Amino acid sequence: MTTEATGHGPEIADQITIAAPAGTVYAAVADVRRIARWSPECVAVWITRRDGGQPRRFVGWNRRGPFLWFTTCRVVTATPGSEFAFDVATFGQPVARWGYRFAETDGGTQVTEYWQDRRNRAAHVLGRIFTGRSAGDRPTLNRNGMRETLRRLKRELEAA
Repeated sequence: MTTEATGHGPEIADQITIAAPAGTVYAAVADVRRIARWSPECVAVWITRRDGGQPRRFVGWNRRGPFLWFTTCRVVTATPGSEFAFDVATFGQPVARWGYRFAETDGGTQVTEYWQDRRNRAAHVLGRIFTGRSAGDRPTLNRNGMRETLRRLKRELEAA
């Protein structure tokens, strides 16, 4: 699924249904340290600020082949059972908004993972330097990564 996000680049999204309540799926995703278990690109998450016990800012460490880079992230939406989203930056430059929307279904919870491109020219250049990929490759890479992330999330939560 691709839609145009107002004022930003395209929104890339993918969905999966997980046989678990929306609150359970939300709690797993909102524990941002767990993202490294599901994402094919994120290898570690360091929480740098909490509010009421919940992560509000964190650093994501990412790897693709020989390239390793970090991003700084700020939680912008944290509505239990409904949506969790965070803005990503690198060296102070906006990169993206990553998020998850949750909708109860008869079979559990439909999870939509989405990415909104928010890169400016500087972020495009930094992305090429640190990830070894051109900016134009990012939507396809992210869609493929979402599919893998959602499959791993489903496998973990349904096995619990």
